[in-house]
This record gives sequence, C-alpha cells and structure tokens, in this order.
Amino acid sequence: MGSVSMLEGIFGNASAEKVLLYLEQYEEGYATAIARTFDDLSLNMAQRQLERFERAGALVSSLQGRTRLYAWNPRYPFRRELRALLRRALDELPESDRTRYFTERRRPRRAGKPL
Repeated sequence: MGSVSMLEGIFGNASAEKVLLYLEQYEEGYATAIARTFDDLSLNMAQRQLERFERAGALVSSLQGRTRLYAWNPRYPFRRELRALLRRALDELPESDRTRYFTERRRPRRAGKPL
C-alpha cells in the first residue's frame, strides 16, 4: 500500500497483504482487478498470491467465463480469525489509503435508486 504495510511481516510480503485486504473488502476478486487497484502490484504477483492462498486452503476459485474468480473458502478453519485480522487492518488504514484503494463501486446502481 505505498507507505502503509501493517501485515506484510506476518504474510511474508506486501503482495500477499494487498491481495488479502482486497478480498476482505470486496469478498471476491480476480487477479486483473486486484493488480489494477494497487500501483505497485503486477498481474503476475497477484496471480501467484491468489494461487498460493488457494493451495493453502484459505481461498477457492471458480471460472466465470474465462476469468478465474477467487473468494474465501467457507471451510477454511481459520477463515473467521483471518478475516477479523484483515478487517481490523482495514479499519486502521489512514483515510487517504482507504479512499485510494478501497472505495471502488463494484456493482451498477439499482434502477430507480436515488443518488
């Protein structure tokens, strides 16, 4: 995250931290979207981290067309604890980082919904 890196030491590197924080914020994601979110995260790094966490059992993936979508594995025994740690890290981010990386609109506005 540029200047903020609270969990990098625990997860082994900044790429892992960014991928997990993204998934905590948005519940699911694919490598291209995750890499596009962060200035210093390449597509290759995002893919490697997603694959690593899937091998470890924390994530599951499915194909949606030609895109591999990753989400939390509901059967992962430490899912709640891991997500609680990530949620706390997101809550502790400076407002500038939270706005920059984690305020993207993910779905179209419902028809007729007031602004």
